[in-house]
Amino acid sequence: MKNYVSTAIERLKSFEPAEGYYLAFSGGKDSCVIKALSDMASVKYDAHYSQTTIDPPELIYFMRKHHFDVHWEKPEKPFLRLLRTKGAPIRQSRWCCEKYKENGGSGRVVITGIRGAESNQRANRKMVEVCYKDTTKRFVHPIHDWSDHQVWEFIKEYNIPYCELYDQGFKRIGCLFCPLASAKERKKEAERYPGYKRQFIRAFEDLYKLRKEQGKTSVDRWSSGEDMFYWWLLGEDENFERKFQLSLFDN
Repeated sequence: MKNYVSTAIERLKSFEPAEGYYLAFSGGKDSCVIKALSDMASVKYDAHYSQTTIDPPELIYFMRKHHFDVHWEKPEKPFLRLLRTKGAPIRQSRWCCEKYKENGGSGRVVITGIRGAESNQRANRKMVEVCYKDTTKRFVHPIHDWSDHQVWEFIKEYNIPYCELYDQGFKRIGCLFCPLASAKERKKEAERYPGYKRQFIRAFEDLYKLRKEQGKTSVDRWSSGEDMFYWWLLGEDENFERKFQLSLFDN
């Protein structure tokens, strides 16, 4: 067994609470790894998937097929219903994570697949830490120091099932049109999932109408909710051309 694998297993054993872990599961490759490691460590856990209502269908099918033991946590409201009144999340203000990803595990020790290699912000996280929003919740990130190469090496060596989207060019898998994804990634998702694109546009049209009725002048920069959607999709790019949008996204 490779050193980084045995180290992660020892971490899981060392911090195992009497009641077992709350394992935060998203269906992505890192979640699959921490769930497999928890099985290898023989620690007690219950796995939970927080439904975002806007995850790719391939990811949902994968989880239902390979991870039927995971508990599905339903949100109070679907994402697009909340967007219609709350507004669209942007990179600098992502209310969506708190509402749909970070609300589980209160009073528990939570296992996550967070890795420092994913971003500078995550690189500054500690392997074991207390949640600053809920001090009754503690995190254990057993693969925090793993590289992308180590993740895939583990998956291949131990034959861990993973979502097919990774083999189709997707680097990250999660909420569709995530503000943290690049404009290129969001364009790719809009082309692949035209049904979701139409649902988002309808939600933006309702948001646009509501803001107009409220007298919000901030929406005057757009001529419609559809314009607002494309601006949001392309990363708040002020310089995009409407003609280019239509040729790229019309189906």
